[in-house]
Amino acid sequence: MQFIQDLLNYEFLQKAFVTSIVVGIICGIVGSFIILRGMALMGDAISHAILPGVAISYMLGINYFYGAVAIGILAAFGIGFIDQHSRIKTDSSIGIVFSAAFALGIVLITAAQSATDLTQILFGNVLSVRSTDMWMTIIVGIIVIAAVLLFFKELLVSSFDVTMAQAYGLKTRIIHYGIMILLTLVTVASLQTVGVILVVAMLITPASTAYLLTNRLSIMVILAAFFGALASVIGLYISFLHNMPSGPIIALAATGIFILAFLFAPKQGLIWRMLKTMRSRTAKS
Repeated sequence: MQFIQDLLNYEFLQKAFVTSIVVGIICGIVGSFIILRGMALMGDAISHAILPGVAISYMLGINYFYGAVAIGILAAFGIGFIDQHSRIKTDSSIGIVFSAAFALGIVLITAAQSATDLTQILFGNVLSVRSTDMWMTIIVGIIVIAAVLLFFKELLVSSFDVTMAQAYGLKTRIIHYGIMILLTLVTVASLQTVGVILVVAMLITPASTAYLLTNRLSIMVILAAFFGALASVIGLYISFLHNMPSGPIIALAATGIFILAFLFAPKQGLIWRMLKTMRSRTAKS
């Protein structure tokens, strides 16, 4: 009850609440396509690769969103370029680009003497969200949801069968880079909430939880968005109540929800599968 009362009274907590929910929703939506395409490592790469853009933005005195998005998109195309024009495999090209970009970002932020900003960028601090950050996150959320609704069929076909998508005449390479752009936008929007290091948890964990509960992509996307929002609210509540960092608590909340699904999901849950095996053995004996 105290949390609800504070939510009604304090503007900073209202901003944090709205931003957390939007971040959870869009991470769940984009994360669904990321895990179906086997691109979890790409999500990790983009989240680390945007750090130089954030550092440059701070040095120039502009909103971090612009520099982070620009560098994130460049990193995505750079990974694709190395992959297509050399013998280096995708996972290796991802490692090369994101580790170099992350290291460069740390050097730039250290040179700019922004140690406090670095901590906030790495681990997130949703309670310090400004109005501009909240509205930027909402705008990104609208873009992501609109893009998924408009191109859902294309995303569905290309996520499950690239060969079939090409046979239908779909531009799979364009779809791939479109998802990379959405991934970059979502990652940047999540900086204040969970930070660079933990954003991959919000991209992968809620979507993986939903994946255990359904075989339909449309239901999976909805469930992933719900679990992402739920983890964000739980994490915000605990972090505010006990004065803990928001990013790690939100990531742990998402992991807790996943563990419940991993154990008790109706068809894929470990407990139910064990009970089914035991019943099968009993019936045979």
